[in-house]
Amino acid sequence: MASVSWSPSSWRSKPIKQAPAYPEPEKLSHVVKELSRMPPLVHPNEILALKAHLRDVAHGKAFLLQGGDCAELFDYCEQDAIESKIKLLLQMSLVLIWGTNKRVVRIGRMAGQYAKPRSSPTELHDGMEIPSFRGDILNGYRVDQRQIDPSRLLKAYHYSAATLNYIRASIASGIADLHSPLNWGLGHVRDPVLKEKYSAIASSIQQTLRFLEAIKSRPDELQSVELFTSHEGLLLEYEQPLTRLLETPPTPPAFPASSRAPSPTVSNTNDESSTGAKQLYFDTSAHFIWIGDRTRQLDHAHVEFFRGISNPIGVKVGPTTPTSDLLALLRMLNPDCEPGKITLITRYGANNVEDLLPKHIRAVEDSEYRRSVVWQCDPMHGNTLSTPSGIKTRRFNDIYSELQASLRIHKAQGSYLGGVHLELTGDAVTECLGGSEGLEEDDLSINYTSFCDPRLNEKQALELAFLVADHFRSN
Repeated sequence: MASVSWSPSSWRSKPIKQAPAYPEPEKLSHVVKELSRMPPLVHPNEILALKAHLRDVAHGKAFLLQGGDCAELFDYCEQDAIESKIKLLLQMSLVLIWGTNKRVVRIGRMAGQYAKPRSSPTELHDGMEIPSFRGDILNGYRVDQRQIDPSRLLKAYHYSAATLNYIRASIASGIADLHSPLNWGLGHVRDPVLKEKYSAIASSIQQTLRFLEAIKSRPDELQSVELFTSHEGLLLEYEQPLTRLLETPPTPPAFPASSRAPSPTVSNTNDESSTGAKQLYFDTSAHFIWIGDRTRQLDHAHVEFFRGISNPIGVKVGPTTPTSDLLALLRMLNPDCEPGKITLITRYGANNVEDLLPKHIRAVEDSEYRRSVVWQCDPMHGNTLSTPSGIKTRRFNDIYSELQASLRIHKAQGSYLGGVHLELTGDAVTECLGGSEGLEEDDLSINYTSFCDPRLNEKQALELAFLVADHFRSN
């Protein structure tokens, strides 16, 4: 249980990593106060629905697909960019459903992924030392925008709200109807083999649906999907004012009442009303937020904040994660062993996964948390490299190698790799090397648009989904 001393602001009494130094404290205070009166971006019922789906992932009954931009920009809040990411996640999930024979839970790195941790507070630009770009929520990429600006917190809220609004409107209008998966298009994909494989799966699903309609068994849920949002909960000045004490209904319609989270014991929580409803703290900035590899210290601010919220949360696990810290983190963040509450997002690098992943699996699976966590592979962050000319990139083969090894290791250890976590875009970028189109170093300059880490383009992302699907079908 979260202790009685927890509150959305109790993190302020702890040391903190990656915290920006705001030059105008009074302006920051005004902005935080303004944020605290804004309506929630997501509803607690949606958050609880996601937690129920992640419980199924933890039990091996579903598969988690999470993907989107490394650092979301305010400029990405426009129709084509949002639609391209929705369609790519739908295409990938369709392939994964075919391969895994399981439901796919979709979470976008969208509508809030505006803050990025940095290894250094400054960088060199034309021989001059300037503040590092830390994401649109803090400062701008242009040299003359590097001052930390509190007003960007409000801009992030409004851009998130606009993005969420269009996601919901698109899904409500039928963009995700499984009766027309060929209408999602393959955008920039020109590979005839890849297009033929995708079209074959889509046509097979359409034939099945026509059969169901013929016997008058057309489930309405096939006309729509749930797409949840997520981001790294890095900037607590943003997360705190959007954390609210909210009442949940006694029987949420999306899942059985038994799957609801136990209420954290906090000083001003009215645990349960006479109607059976509970009051819980929810971070309403997104459905799912995660703790990064640089901010998961047990006695620091981020873990303190995360331990009191009822959202499902992720924890990045990498080469610098001591095995002993895993259980300590789980016991602090999920003391009741609630299935689906915690997603462990592993990110070792292709050269380290064989050595490190089995040890981490055994630490968790041999404890009281067996079958309660979601194991998710992030094969992107451990495989970043720089070319001789200084361009940051990743090799497709390294990405797939770590993912393939993770699938094999989990099977050997008797655990379940329940998902993938990818940095991707629906645009025809040239940021990651390799893939079937054979992108080489000289090709990176064709359309390299990321302001942070390199992303898979649509074709590479879809290729990866097919490789994962083929792995499951062959096993």
